[in-house]
Amino acid sequence: MKKRFSIIMCLLLSLTLVLSACGGSKEGSGDTSSAGQTSEQSSGSGEGELVADGLLKATDQTKSPEAANNRKDMVIIGFAAPSGIFNPAYAETAYDIYVSETLFDTMLQVNKDGTYSEGLAESYSISDDKLVYTFKLKDGLKFSDGSALTAEDVAFSITMLHDKSYDGPTDIIKDAHIKGGQEYKDGKASTVEGVKVIDPRTIEVTTTEPGALAFSAIGTTGVLSKAYYGKDYKQGDLGYMKDLFTKPLGSGSYKLEKFAAGQEAVLTANENYYKGKPKIPNLIFKFTTNETNVQLLQTGETDMDFITVSKDQVDQLKEMGFLDVNLFPTNGYGYIAFNHNRDQFKDKRVRQALTYGLDRQQIVDAVYQGYADVIDIPQSKESWSYTDEVTKYNFDLEKAKQLLDEAGWTVGADGMREKDGKKFKIIFTATTPNEVNDAIIPIAQANYKELGIEFIAEQMDFNAAIEKRKKGDFDMMFLAWGLTPDPQSSENVFKTGGSQNDTGYSNAKLDELFTKAGKEVDIEKRKPIFKEIYQELNEDLPYIYLYQRRDMWATNARIQGFDMSPYRRFTNDLSQIEIK
Repeated sequence: MKKRFSIIMCLLLSLTLVLSACGGSKEGSGDTSSAGQTSEQSSGSGEGELVADGLLKATDQTKSPEAANNRKDMVIIGFAAPSGIFNPAYAETAYDIYVSETLFDTMLQVNKDGTYSEGLAESYSISDDKLVYTFKLKDGLKFSDGSALTAEDVAFSITMLHDKSYDGPTDIIKDAHIKGGQEYKDGKASTVEGVKVIDPRTIEVTTTEPGALAFSAIGTTGVLSKAYYGKDYKQGDLGYMKDLFTKPLGSGSYKLEKFAAGQEAVLTANENYYKGKPKIPNLIFKFTTNETNVQLLQTGETDMDFITVSKDQVDQLKEMGFLDVNLFPTNGYGYIAFNHNRDQFKDKRVRQALTYGLDRQQIVDAVYQGYADVIDIPQSKESWSYTDEVTKYNFDLEKAKQLLDEAGWTVGADGMREKDGKKFKIIFTATTPNEVNDAIIPIAQANYKELGIEFIAEQMDFNAAIEKRKKGDFDMMFLAWGLTPDPQSSENVFKTGGSQNDTGYSNAKLDELFTKAGKEVDIEKRKPIFKEIYQELNEDLPYIYLYQRRDMWATNARIQGFDMSPYRRFTNDLSQIEIK
């Protein structure tokens, strides 16, 4: 398929770089893990109008390929390869989360509008002072091996998140403030005082203060089997958990039979699932790339995949005739991260200059052709907390040069900027393959050269890039966050020492604002606090905010039953989908 890269094509033809890939969103933990947009006009392709959000029904299901039609008891869903961390307490990329959500369940589930309702829980109650949360589990719950799921398993799952050796993306101490949680982490107590098993079906959790995230943090904790995951547990040592990442035991709709890294995960229906055994006996997650996913749908090798949205892609999928195409605004955003431990990024004037000096609109139009908006804060327009009363960093090379001059980065005889005898050079860590990096690299190289900055791309696969980020071994890199329904989760990313703050960013004013917002439960009182948070994030620029796009899932129309939204992932529907 031909893509319209317009001006970018001239740049691409002049370069010999191997261009690189998009990062995954961290849903539910930054990514998990919203009020909606409708349709918008294309500012990139200039050809025709864009399709409104919603479901574009297949026009001719008889065009479905024979390879797909021959599968009577199996569905194959494509997405990018996970790293093999199949544990809800540790999964961080979108792809690991997809698998983990299929294998594990939680007491609460997310609804299409971002609210919560009962999952494993039959009912719940919250005390008038918003300090005590009581959950009653459904009767007869079981893990996939047939063993009983009880309140003891929930208690273990919450307790281990407080362990001092826990190094996953969740920060339940900050999110929930459970009584005795810090003491347990510090080794001063052998139990978390606020976690009490009342009876096999009832658990009570007491917090020390009202908190915006407490309800969801407790209720959406993935439930682990204490008998399986806790048999070797000793307080202060969770190292053995990593040995079980690819040997999961959960209570979700499917159970894992086989995992071939980089290729596929083979799953079978969980006959003990609390909603009833899934209607489709066999499920395969086939690991695809942006270069192969459309072709695999066309040949029938997959039944469903996440396709990068653009006018060209939408048109191609519609032309196939047999695909249902689901479009909806992403509850998330793409961004270019700075490593704040690097000296050249510590001055906010430099970060502002690099934002003004990058033609973000050209990048976004080239990739998404009108199906994405350039953003200036790290929040989706779907959120009740969103504000546009912020500085717009429209492309302005002269403004960027002025800021760099003010920050002491002067242009040398060779036309390149330097400070204290050091040239301004950026190593851009880029995942490959991916269309967004394909667009970013030549544009950034051209724009930043105008500023006197050398921009060098290094490319690698997604999981390798994530490891470099975790180790702090990068200058700048593009990734994307998937957001939870509540904006408070962003404190894990931006607050000093946050559980997902692996860029070294620190801002004392933001720390105070996030703490203030976290103690409020009334949305109307939280809105002005978040407005101030986003205005500060807009001014201080921990990232170059890039875009909010549409999500697009294409599904062979023989598969029915998916009901996705910006908040609700396809994993929620796997027990209900059918082959028609």
